[in-house]
Amino acid sequence: MTTALITHPDCLKHELPPGHPERPARLTTVLKLLAGPEFSGLLRREAPIADMESLTRAHSEEHVQTVLDAIPDSGFAGIDSDTLVSPGSGDAALRAAGAVVQAVDMVMAGEAKNAFCAVRPPGHHATPTQAMGFCLFNNVAIGALHARAVHGLKRVAVVDFDVHHGNGTQDIFSPDGELFYASTHQWPLYPGTGRTSETGIDRNVVNRPLPPGAGGEAFRNAMETGILPALSAFKPEFLLISAGFDAHRADPLAQLLLDEDDFAWATAALCALADRVCGGRVVSALEGGYDLEATARSAQAHVRALMVASRSQHG
Repeated sequence: MTTALITHPDCLKHELPPGHPERPARLTTVLKLLAGPEFSGLLRREAPIADMESLTRAHSEEHVQTVLDAIPDSGFAGIDSDTLVSPGSGDAALRAAGAVVQAVDMVMAGEAKNAFCAVRPPGHHATPTQAMGFCLFNNVAIGALHARAVHGLKRVAVVDFDVHHGNGTQDIFSPDGELFYASTHQWPLYPGTGRTSETGIDRNVVNRPLPPGAGGEAFRNAMETGILPALSAFKPEFLLISAGFDAHRADPLAQLLLDEDDFAWATAALCALADRVCGGRVVSALEGGYDLEATARSAQAHVRALMVASRSQHG
C-alpha cells in the first residue's frame, strides 16, 4: 500500500494582498520539498472540484453561495478582515475540498492506505454558515461527512494539531455523537474557542489547550494523556488530520515551540492508532503554517511518517 498526495495548481490561484500570511508560496514550498526523490513513491493525483452535495453536508447552501458570489472579477474582496478572496479563490477552495473527498474515496477503495492533501485555502475555521480565519469551506469536515454519506461509515474522527483551534470543525461535529473532534492548540489565541470544558454532545470533543511557550514535551503529553486515549475509546472507522504546522517554533503567528520531530511523532502515533482501530485509514489536509521553510520541512516530516505507516502490514 502507498500514500497518496493530492493537490491542484488552482490552489495557487487563491491570491491575497501583499503581506498576507496565507500566500501561495506556502504551498509551492511544500510541494517543492515533496518533489524530491525520497517521495517518488507517492501516488500523485489532481484534486477534483467539490460538488454542491459534498459542500452542503458541512455548510448551508446559503453559505456556499455567499462565498462563491463574493469572488470578484478582479482585485480583492473581503469576507471579514482576515478572510479575503480574489478571482481564483473560488476554484482554489473547491479544489481544496474536492481533494479531501477524493482522498477519502481512494483510501476507502484501497487505492492508497493514507493520503495527504496539499491544498489551500485552509478549512478548519469555516463554520456551517461562516467563512473566517483564512478559511472558506471546511475541507476535513466535508471529507468526514462524505465518508459517512457515500461509504456507509458511522464513526469518523478528526484530530487537529494546528496552533489555532478549529472552531468550525468543532461546530460541525459537536452536535453529533458519532463524530469526534480533538485539538491541541495555543490558548489564548485566535479564534478564542477550544477550552477544555467544550466537550460536545457526548464527550465527542476533546480540547487540550497549551500555553504560549509550550514545546514538544507538553504537546506530546497532551496527545498521550488526552487525545489518543479518547480517540481510541471512540473507535473511529476513519481518521482525518487537520495538519497545521503553525505550532512550529519558527512560525510568526503564534508562540508554541514545536519542531518537525514533534509533527512526525504525532503523525506516527495517530497512524499506529488507526492501524489498530480502522485499518490504517487516514487522510490529512494542510491547514495553517506561515513560516515557509518550517512549514515545508514539517509537511515533509508528516508525509514521511504517513509513508512509513502506509508500508506497515497491519490492517
